[in-house]
Amino acid sequence: MARADSLGAAPDTGDAPDATTQVLVRAATRALEAVGGYAAGIYLRSPTTGLLLLAVFTGLPLQLFRPWWRMQVNRPYPVAEAYRSGQAVLLPDAESAMSRFPQLMAGLPFTFASLYEPVTAGTERFGVLVVLREATPGIPVGTADRERLRRAAEQLAADLTALAAAGGRVLWEGDPMGVPAPPPEAGAEGARKAADRLAQAVLSLDREGRIGYVNTAAEALLGVDGPHLRGRLLWEALPWLGHPAYEDHFRAGFMSGEPVHFPARRGRHPPGQWLSVDLYPAADGVTLTLGTSVKPAYAPASRIRQDPDTGAHTHARAHADTDTDADIDVDMDMDMDVDGYADLDVSADEASALYRPVALAIALTEAVTARQVSAVVTEELLPAFGGRQLAIYLLDERHLYLAWETGFPQGFLNRFDGVSLDVRLPGVETLTTGRPMFFESMQHLAAAYPGIPLDADVGARAFLPLIASGRPVGSCILGFDSPRGFSPEERTVLTALAGLIAQALARARRYDSEVALARGLQSALLPHRLPVREHVDTVGRYLPGTQGMEVGGDWYDVVETGAGLLALVIGDVQGHGVAAAATMGQLRSAVRAFALSGSTPEQVVSGTNQLLIDLDPGQFASCCYMLLDPASGSVMAARAGHPQPLLRHPDGRTEVLDLAGGVVLGIDPEASYPVTELRLTTGSILALYTDGLVEKPGLDIDVGVERLRTALEAARPSPLTETADRLISEAGNTADRPDDIALLLASRTGGDP
Repeated sequence: MARADSLGAAPDTGDAPDATTQVLVRAATRALEAVGGYAAGIYLRSPTTGLLLLAVFTGLPLQLFRPWWRMQVNRPYPVAEAYRSGQAVLLPDAESAMSRFPQLMAGLPFTFASLYEPVTAGTERFGVLVVLREATPGIPVGTADRERLRRAAEQLAADLTALAAAGGRVLWEGDPMGVPAPPPEAGAEGARKAADRLAQAVLSLDREGRIGYVNTAAEALLGVDGPHLRGRLLWEALPWLGHPAYEDHFRAGFMSGEPVHFPARRGRHPPGQWLSVDLYPAADGVTLTLGTSVKPAYAPASRIRQDPDTGAHTHARAHADTDTDADIDVDMDMDMDVDGYADLDVSADEASALYRPVALAIALTEAVTARQVSAVVTEELLPAFGGRQLAIYLLDERHLYLAWETGFPQGFLNRFDGVSLDVRLPGVETLTTGRPMFFESMQHLAAAYPGIPLDADVGARAFLPLIASGRPVGSCILGFDSPRGFSPEERTVLTALAGLIAQALARARRYDSEVALARGLQSALLPHRLPVREHVDTVGRYLPGTQGMEVGGDWYDVVETGAGLLALVIGDVQGHGVAAAATMGQLRSAVRAFALSGSTPEQVVSGTNQLLIDLDPGQFASCCYMLLDPASGSVMAARAGHPQPLLRHPDGRTEVLDLAGGVVLGIDPEASYPVTELRLTTGSILALYTDGLVEKPGLDIDVGVERLRTALEAARPSPLTETADRLISEAGNTADRPDDIALLLASRTGGDP
């Protein structure tokens, strides 16, 4: 499908698949009516893995939502969250949206409600159904509306399933399709006469931006008869209002329900007059008025500076140190009218970049590894500026090493990996000079650096220094498939974003160093092998988390005591990172020392609790300690705030044990830890685990415990290693684990019956 290249041009959807289009249009209309919304859209999967595309949209001007036509499924937006989780995301007001999805509100800082329902059929995920409606501050979405939206999504899923079975397309490619509403009415005769008496130009718009009524003053001001305007999109009829700089004003007017006022310049060649534009929205449309005098509050800040010596007006530089001999300066194509206002010719992609930096900054705060930072830059920065290639080099021992790349020919950048800072390359010199370098064409790049290998003959390049708090971190290369200019505004934004990226990368490198240290500690402190004893088998498993600091304080151990007994231990130190791993090591050593001294379970846990309080690391820990006699199967257990173990009986019946216990370690020096006695018969399996194995965001821990109990009950009792692998396999296949996991199994294989 052809794309809409400006605010005033709607996308051509003539080649959209008819059957798919009809299904989507019906679904969007049903959803809109079902929950009383003013706009609805449907995102579908695209042929590109991990990318959702807006397929249809109705109720508001489609062009105003260009920045959200594409949505990566791993981004922190409600559309992506609904798709990933398979659960509805219901945001009744701006406050709830800001608390959960600040990046959404960074681009749409208006008062509105939005509902997101995943479109799924069994394991098949088609996309997400979205409805926008008026906000209900403090009032959650009602049960009836939830059910109606869910039924609309289920019907859409059924229609798409049938469509796919018939060989139809259920993936979307290209730009979205705007669903037209009925043509706007001109209004009652009395209202027309009243508006015609006004000296101010008045136009009535429907909720999709099409012109209905035009009063006499508007016809005179615009020089166009009303019949030539009615029924047309505002930005088609008046292209000068389609300037990307005005998009955010129109979004505010159509979405917030509050009046909006801004200046707009009518025409550019020759420079046109500035007009005041006022938007007065309502549920059934928007009234737009135009005035010939721009109020002082409207006046845009001039982008022109005056030379103090000659009085001549010159272009203001975006950054005093931006230009080098290698820089390619681009004429901003700015005009100044008699009022001294300047008009900047920017593209729609550049306009969307005005708030993309805010979204990028928020996303960077959530990225903790260098890889995550690079992925965020790829997903947020490249689309904002229409880029296709990205490379990030990090500085280490006066050499630049390639850390991330996308879009370049395979292997092309390898020749630049590890280059020294004394090599004359733009990626090196942008860092050593601290100044960004912009090349509007590959020919300009080749002329500035004769002999430099080029990955393409056509395109443009930007080289940005990554400097955090005055310290060089690396350099960033942005590539574009076509020649392009870089306006001062773009240069300013890109330079500022480079600083944010540098700070995030510097933070990520510190994080990576701490993770490496924590992993080393964790590996050194966990047992490398468990003791082999007659009549009992033991198996342990450990998985680090994959979110946040990754390495936590979970541990397990099996200790042979001097009395021929076997101590089974599992524990979980609160927190993650080096401190948690170090505390874990101290607790494991303490438990081993108490166990080897012949202490009772109550003495072991109480002594470890007192030790943790004396150490005062600012942390607490849970623990479960079980003393097993392999010959008789008798067990004495003490528990400190830890999840209850599981017991699988020889007949397969599996239960959650009910062990008495006390508070977690490190809180109360007077805490007591009662002992529970039980017996492990031959063929039984004990399962001790940490909460990372049974906890999932949004689910009660009891649900996770029951899932684990069912899995243990269904598992083959031997070999024990396979049982352990089965219990931990689901968690091991989860890409985003917020916590680490420890599992310890003990099976009694013989001894007294």
